[in-house]
Amino acid sequence: MHSGSCLCGAVTLTVAGSLPNPNFCHCRMCRKHSGHHFASTDVPRTALTIVGEEKLTWFQSSENVRRGFCSTCGSSLFWDRSDRGWIAVAMGAFDGPTETTANLHIYVADKGDYYEIADGLPQYDTVPPRD
Repeated sequence: MHSGSCLCGAVTLTVAGSLPNPNFCHCRMCRKHSGHHFASTDVPRTALTIVGEEKLTWFQSSENVRRGFCSTCGSSLFWDRSDRGWIAVAMGAFDGPTETTANLHIYVADKGDYYEIADGLPQYDTVPPRD
């Protein structure tokens, strides 16, 4: 079980089971939503419990994707494409160890010019196919 919250604690979350290794998205929208690249882990919807949903605001950032954030403190928490069986949860929201290791970088052609990606992880200009 992994737990976390927004900065002010108005929205809390728990994920049952282990967390998949996180991905880093460098697309323009993720950078604007998070303030840098968006580090998230894709968890099964059935494993996620959210408390304080009345403080969770959803922004429809594209036709198929919405992004969830706390309406009190503004913390970026979720990336959600409703036609998937999973939801992306921001790694920064978790309290304590996540027992994960970074997986890969996506949309690297869109990354900001103020940093380099030099960690040796795989890099993709789009999203690689899933197994």
